Amino acid sequence: MNSVGLLFCFSLLLVAATSQAPKPCFAPELLTGGVSVMAAGGLMTTSGAVAYDALGQRLRARHYGSFGNLTVAVDELMLYQQEVMYEINWSAQTCRKLPLDTYFIPMQVPEDASLLGQTILGSSSSWGMGLLTNTWVGQFPNNDSYLLTFTEIGCLPVTLTNYSPKIGWTTISTYNWVIGMSNPEDFFPPAFCYDAKMEKSAKPQTFFSAMESLAMMVQSMK
Repeated sequence: MNSVGLLFCFSLLLVAATSQAPKPCFAPELLTGGVSVMAAGGLMTTSGAVAYDALGQRLRARHYGSFGNLTVAVDELMLYQQEVMYEINWSAQTCRKLPLDTYFIPMQVPEDASLLGQTILGSSSSWGMGLLTNTWVGQFPNNDSYLLTFTEIGCLPVTLTNYSPKIGWTTISTYNWVIGMSNPEDFFPPAFCYDAKMEKSAKPQTFFSAMESLAMMVQSMK
């Protein structure tokens, strides 16, 4: 009876542990925060701000940075429901309207992602000294690989890393997240974008390929 009882208790513990395993998750519905990007093998770095609306599936990223001796400014509006991305050039008052591939929305862990492991950023020695995170890996339909780190509590993105054979590694780090929307106008293109025509011959963009395209464009200017 004791052996049966021990086996039964072990089975209950195993079921409980399995049910508590991290699962793919969604970030809060409205977020604003900071973002930094490293691409082109570390030759290009940018930093700026990002706003995310899960309800409308919209994302706005504004960041500035350097590539060698060149300074770059990026303003991108991604409208996932419309499958459209705008590249906004404020200095020239021009817009590019590009197709957007919706197979990956940055502020969530894809359902087919595999859990790589759970780690603590900082220390677990005392309360408040560490941040519990989950790291996920997987592959996009275009065969690019990704590695994503999200917080266990709140499902906030920490780092989003993509590997493409064409451009190498692109790493996006986020910080200073605030739940809510600071400016609803962030998710609408400026007036000079209204007449922009869809570039149908362009390859559908993703959150990562937009950074890769920028890096390749600036690299060709050197």
